[in-house]
Amino acid sequence: MSTEPDPSSIDAELKQLPARFRRALGLVKRLASEGTLGRWAAHACFLLLLCAGLRLLSLDWGALAASLPRAASGRVAAAMPAQVESMPAPAVCSAPHFVGGTGGEDEDVLVQAVVPHTIIPRRYRIDPITYTVRSGDNVSTIADHFGVSVNTILWNNGNLEDNPDFLSLGDELIILPVSGVYHTVVKGDTLESIAKKYKVEVSAITAYEGNYLVEPYTITVGQKLIVPGGYRPYQTRHVVAWSGTVPSNAKKGTGTFGWPVSGYITQRYSEAHPAADIGVVIGTPVKAADSGYVALVGRSDTGYGLHVLIDHGNGFQTLYAHLSVIYVEVGQSVTKGQAIGASGNTGKSTGPHLHFEIKLNGVRRNPFIYLK
Repeated sequence: MSTEPDPSSIDAELKQLPARFRRALGLVKRLASEGTLGRWAAHACFLLLLCAGLRLLSLDWGALAASLPRAASGRVAAAMPAQVESMPAPAVCSAPHFVGGTGGEDEDVLVQAVVPHTIIPRRYRIDPITYTVRSGDNVSTIADHFGVSVNTILWNNGNLEDNPDFLSLGDELIILPVSGVYHTVVKGDTLESIAKKYKVEVSAITAYEGNYLVEPYTITVGQKLIVPGGYRPYQTRHVVAWSGTVPSNAKKGTGTFGWPVSGYITQRYSEAHPAADIGVVIGTPVKAADSGYVALVGRSDTGYGLHVLIDHGNGFQTLYAHLSVIYVEVGQSVTKGQAIGASGNTGKSTGPHLHFEIKLNGVRRNPFIYLK
């Protein structure tokens, strides 16, 4: 025979407990005020109350708890129908088989319904990837897109370090996950020498997860290492000046430069890109930034495309590249503001723009310092 109490009788007893305790406490107080005998009676009543409490503790509350959810559910549903409807409905499924458990195979359990929209935590890239250059790309926009420095793109992609305008459609670039240098280990290299070369601590290399280095940190020839925060010293680029005879009628520059076109800046000057790229539509007239003579007219399918070099006779030269048409000839004297060609997209270019350089004694300078 089951010894578990009837849930309905337990509920009835619980409802009567407050009134019974109030009456018992009143009796104890009255007896305590009636002398010695009353105090003994009060002690006896207190002991009875204690026994009643112990009796409650001996009840099988597990059986009571098992009976409460159905009744409670009904009360909650009646009191707050809107709140219950807004919550995800629980799914009912067969209970799994538990070794050593108490659940039966035919029992049903309540589980939270599956949420179809799962938020996948973002995983940060630690390895280099390859990116294919598309129309409109330049080194700056690619660097911004991947969250690395312009130098990181240039240092790790062959000819680009010497001339960022060698970038062209379809080129495949190595993109590091962080700004820095991608170093290939050669004979004689050590972690210390590599760190010194790129001005970082050895720990910057060994601690980077994408290098997959474990103690005692041995490296082998041909191994590629990412050097986070690494820096390659800038080397000043010298350009061979025009050595031809200066035309007798050549005009001399004023030393101040006007904008060769009106457009928007697509790439600014930097150590890695010592020029200004100005976005314009194809066919826009390109004007001489200052007076001088045409020192060079050239074409390069792997670099500047159609380009013009003007010597201003005072140590300054200006270069205009990626033109679609050239209006002048070598040796011709030009005046500041005179049209020398039209903008285009020739050579290694990812979109219509003018590549403009200012050189002083053969060294590229920041055009934005001189343009007025």
